[in-house]
Amino acid sequence: MKQFVTEESFWELFPDAQIGIVVAHNMKPESEVSAEDAATIAKALAEANGKADQHLESNTISQNEVVAVWREAYQQFKTKKGARCSIENLLKRVLKGNPVGSITPSVDIYNTVSLTYALPVGGEDIDAMDGDIRLGITEGGDSFLALGDEEESPTLEGELCYRDNAGAICRCWNWRDGVRTALTDDSSKAFLIIESVDPARADDLAAATEALADMVSRYLGADIFAKEIITRDNPTMVIDE
Repeated sequence: MKQFVTEESFWELFPDAQIGIVVAHNMKPESEVSAEDAATIAKALAEANGKADQHLESNTISQNEVVAVWREAYQQFKTKKGARCSIENLLKRVLKGNPVGSITPSVDIYNTVSLTYALPVGGEDIDAMDGDIRLGITEGGDSFLALGDEEESPTLEGELCYRDNAGAICRCWNWRDGVRTALTDDSSKAFLIIESVDPARADDLAAATEALADMVSRYLGADIFAKEIITRDNPTMVIDE
């Protein structure tokens, strides 16, 4: 059995945070996604790039409320220089007229949800995880090879990250994913995460979680093994038997 565990060190920093989790099992590999469904996903992503404009009231990215809350959050723990919340990186592309393009069906789906609701969304391959996945403050030195990098970049002392028994999974909360547990074209079991630090956006988080579950079920043929909103009062859930 594998679990997702949010540690007390996380809740001490963000007592009002909420995390929407969708656990998808038996996802189709990319090769089995129909051309029609792939086109529908790509269209949804293109539309989401347009919808993202509604969240951008200022041309200065940090002055938009959906980004400002995360800038403040990232000041609460140790980060690698230049690390930013994943939603800031996506919205910055929209602001610059450089829409987020298609990658793979599973990644396109969570980018669609992220842009639509202006919330950070990520995904990991459950089968590639070593034991439970935990979110908390690390003592540093956790092994990590980021996507696109050739050299390892271990975690810092005091950094907030997702990790398992083998090392870090996603550094600086939701900044960068690692190679080891990244979703691939053939991933069958996905751990999908949507994070919110703004209590006023609880309804948006719930809607985004529902939308994410619906899309992976409808277009990737996934069985939704679990779907929950993680809070301080509900800090742990089972993600695999």
